[in-house]
Amino acid sequence: MVRSLWSAATGMNAQQTNVDTIANNLANVNTVGYKAQVAEFKSLLYQTLQTATTTANGDPKPVTSQVGLGVRTAALNQIFKQGSLLASESDTAFAIEGDGFFAVRNANGETNYTRNGDFTWAMSPTGGIMLTTTDGLPVLDTNGRNISLAGTFMANRITISADGTLNYPDENNNPVSMGIAIGTFQFRNPAGLERQGDTLFAPTGASGIALNEATNANLVRSKVVQGYLEGSNVQVADEMVNLIVAQRAYEMNSKAITTSDEMLQQANNLKR
Repeated sequence: MVRSLWSAATGMNAQQTNVDTIANNLANVNTVGYKAQVAEFKSLLYQTLQTATTTANGDPKPVTSQVGLGVRTAALNQIFKQGSLLASESDTAFAIEGDGFFAVRNANGETNYTRNGDFTWAMSPTGGIMLTTTDGLPVLDTNGRNISLAGTFMANRITISADGTLNYPDENNNPVSMGIAIGTFQFRNPAGLERQGDTLFAPTGASGIALNEATNANLVRSKVVQGYLEGSNVQVADEMVNLIVAQRAYEMNSKAITTSDEMLQQANNLKR
């Protein structure tokens, strides 16, 4: 009975993590570029009560008696399914169609990656303009450099082609390439990326290094769409169903603890 108490307690802890994960998904249902997470579980060790042996008459008894010791959270898997494209009136709203990520330089000078293309033009320290995130983090080009332009360019006249190249109109109002392209990068295993908050991801040994789409011919290049943002890939109906299942599993584990407590109380009353 004590074993059942601890097994049910591990179940409650695991389902609490499950509920927390689902709640975080629902909280970010309107977050641009957010990718949903799914909690995965595995059983704990098993205690052998009786090994495979023979009966008193010498007959073989091959079946063992094992009792599980509960469950634990194995992983929080990341789902990188494409989110829906949402129209935006901003000229610096970019969505990615494909497996690519934008690259930005964080406050520590490290390169992070994101699917959130809600960018803006900001004044650069040199007096020109620089493409940044809404938090002021510089967006990087295909060479890993900040996208900075001279002060003679008008930000509202800059357009982006499907491959991320920046264009500026000539005297005949025809877009001409500026020789700068927004960098898009891929990973062999995106599920191995580490979340940094603000829809930013950092590469790890599990994800592999960032692969530059502009220099790697073996990759299928992503398409950059101007005037759109990639919405969250959270499916509200699925998350609500998962939340109900997690709540019921939590209640069942709670009921198991209550039942074990009542059985212990019954055993204590036998002495009276």
